[in-house]
Amino acid sequence: MVNITHKSNTLRKAIAAATVLVSSEETIKAVEQKMVPKGDVFSFAKVAALFAVKRTSDIIPDCHPLPIEFTDVRFAVRGLKIEVEVEVHTIYKTGVEVEAMHGASVAALTLYDMLKPIDPNIEIQALRLVQKTGGKSSRLIAQVGRLQAALVVCSDTVFQQKGVDHSGPALIEQLKKYQIDSVYYKVISDDRQAITQQINELTQQNIQLLIFVGGTGVSARDITPETVKPMLERELEGVMETARRYGQERMPYAMLSRSVAGLIGNKLVLTLPGSLSGSQEYLAALFPQILHVFEVIKGDRHGL
Repeated sequence: MVNITHKSNTLRKAIAAATVLVSSEETIKAVEQKMVPKGDVFSFAKVAALFAVKRTSDIIPDCHPLPIEFTDVRFAVRGLKIEVEVEVHTIYKTGVEVEAMHGASVAALTLYDMLKPIDPNIEIQALRLVQKTGGKSSRLIAQVGRLQAALVVCSDTVFQQKGVDHSGPALIEQLKKYQIDSVYYKVISDDRQAITQQINELTQQNIQLLIFVGGTGVSARDITPETVKPMLERELEGVMETARRYGQERMPYAMLSRSVAGLIGNKLVLTLPGSLSGSQEYLAALFPQILHVFEVIKGDRHGL
């Protein structure tokens, strides 16, 4: 199956529909008056759809087992057509459109099975996805547009050329997926004055996103958070709460991260762990939903 361990849980919804066409009004009357020999077709079809939704991963090889937290099965008669609609909700890492479509298809097949003894010309028509929501939408990236970022790595080891920076280049590549151009990249020492100078210089430039990597741990030289935090005009506590929770699910030491985030004017400032895996996980946890802050900032400017 496709690897979804890097994804975050979000509320995801899907609605799917199927159409069953009968050949006569007598069939429709039998359905509505519950005179079909095999029983109440809508009740049977609803139960079948519920079973199908919950068992989708048992039938479709690449579907992940996921918690189904809501399912609704609806029927509507329009002329000689019986419309089936199945709505599914979950809070998980992947969507439920296949589950909804599986439910709708099995409901339609159940209708077919129960009605074919009295209507040999019955047929199942279109199966379609009506709607899906949730997850990391590319719509948000498109709305925000291209952004420019500065990436500053705080590391005595790399600055003194005793080690190689792997995190910076990896994050630069990762940011490209969100239409973010890293126009500034620099390695500095774990020094309060050097960090402060970088912030003062970068906030004067046409750069929307400032990312500081490293110095967020608990060693004596890890001073990035206490240097950056007093300079923030508005701290965004929920940002790093989200990132730490995401990291903790993958690495038990993530709780030791002291990363902070916030705004300086209309610039978003993020501080990430220095390790390659830690910094990449934080980026995966926060993007693209963190880009909504730029939508809000853009709206504030338009309202002036």
